[in-house]
Amino acid sequence: MNQTLMSFDERSPLAELQLDAPLLQHEGRIFAERLSDGDEADLLQRGGLADLCNLPRFGLRGPAAAGYLLGQGYVLPERPNEALRQASGEWLLRLSQSEYLLLGALADGGARVAALEAAAGDLGPGCYPLPRQDSHAWLILTGAQLPALFAKLCGVDLGKPFAVGQVVQTSVARLNAILLNAGDGALPHIHLLCDRASAHYLWHVLLDALDEFDGGALGVAALLEAGIP
Repeated sequence: MNQTLMSFDERSPLAELQLDAPLLQHEGRIFAERLSDGDEADLLQRGGLADLCNLPRFGLRGPAAAGYLLGQGYVLPERPNEALRQASGEWLLRLSQSEYLLLGALADGGARVAALEAAAGDLGPGCYPLPRQDSHAWLILTGAQLPALFAKLCGVDLGKPFAVGQVVQTSVARLNAILLNAGDGALPHIHLLCDRASAHYLWHVLLDALDEFDGGALGVAALLEAGIP
């Protein structure tokens, strides 16, 4: 019997929309390899949407959270609504004065973040775990048209004021969302986290908006080939 994304215990909330997709096994994680018929490298530049829900993500909150992360070798953003990419590829977002969110690196399958969460039972006083795997869906959007795309869906200007490493907590298509500008000069891209239960709705809304720019759904293989960490 052919395996699909639904064959695995850990699966994206979008797995049932990707049943015909070839599978990509990368660093112990299962993803859709590709989701479009055409050249996904071109789609990546025009306007792409990919599902990263199977990558680890994990939050910490409390007066001792910063100290704990520093002790684990992380470099902290200076202010709320800023993020820093770590040397090992993952992003550390500061959502408030004492709340942090870690997004695992695609390159290592989120191994470092998964290890941090596995050790979360011994955080010490003043530092509290915030599991995000089952609460937040994680999508990534790519392409030069992202400011125009979000102008239709979001009340915040995501043009030049939205610099790389900035975080916006806002509403996208009437859903609460966290946006991180993680792009570079070669490939603009934004990470988006939303309520996991609303992933189907937002996936379709974003695909509909991307259609105006000849964009569409991407598999994770295109992200790896583009060197997105």
